[in-house]
Amino acid sequence: MGTCVSVGIIGLGHVGAHVANSLMLQGIADELLLCDIASGDEDNSKKLAAEVQDLSDSLAFCPHNVRIENCGEDYAALASCDVVVNAAGKVRLAAEDRDGELFYTTDTARRFIPVLARAGFSGVWVTVANPCDVVATQIWKLGGFDPRRVIGTGTQLDSARFRHVLSRETGIDQHSVGAYMLGEHGATQFACWSQVNFGGKPLAELEREEPGRFSLDRAALEDAARRGGYVAMAGKMCTEYAVANAAARLVRAVVSNEHAVLACSTLMDGIYGEEGLFCSVPCVVGGSGVEALMVPDLTGPEQAAFHASCAHIRENLGRVGLA
Repeated sequence: MGTCVSVGIIGLGHVGAHVANSLMLQGIADELLLCDIASGDEDNSKKLAAEVQDLSDSLAFCPHNVRIENCGEDYAALASCDVVVNAAGKVRLAAEDRDGELFYTTDTARRFIPVLARAGFSGVWVTVANPCDVVATQIWKLGGFDPRRVIGTGTQLDSARFRHVLSRETGIDQHSVGAYMLGEHGATQFACWSQVNFGGKPLAELEREEPGRFSLDRAALEDAARRGGYVAMAGKMCTEYAVANAAARLVRAVVSNEHAVLACSTLMDGIYGEEGLFCSVPCVVGGSGVEALMVPDLTGPEQAAFHASCAHIRENLGRVGLA
């Protein structure tokens, strides 16, 4: 990375604006180049200008100065960024499930993926827009980008929700819980129970030693992790803080070259026999994007759940002509 960390954000709705704010408050970015649709029936130029003003006004409370530029619909201006975050979506379409945004987000992405490809963007994509795995696959296929430089936020957020409910049930701080939701960032995701550990000690051992504390209602906790976002949706018709911080966490892992292990959406290249689509497994994330995969040894039922998740992603890819 250069001495100046430059991050582009496409889509300054609920999530995109919070990504920008999080990057500023955490001191991750030195400059933010912000884009949104500024023409046609859906002109978000006033919203974009408002967010630029509000973010600029908050700089006095941030750890260091950040240059903020309103790039309108000039997506090519983001070509020199270290990371481009795609947060272009329409959350009200996801009121029932994340597939609700399928046609909107993929149609919108066709406006900027080829532009950045032609402009020579060689940084890392972090894509949030839902269905996350479909859009990540689209960025790779349509733009011809190195797939390891395309990262979907995927089940990083769902894994955080999973660790939260495990912490709530056991009283162990969530930072000491090792647990992942894997597969699709959607209804077919699943809890990787075989790998759950507390401070490195497997859940199976703890269940034998302290059944009163660690014999968990697995189905209920997995459903709570899977459906957590819809608790927020029911009350305010969007999710914004957690998913924005998940995206910011990936940006930090890239620009700081952390080699952090995070559950995120990446290209399947034969993992468990799946290929040609993006799906979430634990990944080593650093300066070049996804540097390696930490593929867990799944049980038979977990592998079946993973294949079912990939089948659903593949079905959605077919619906938008990307299969």
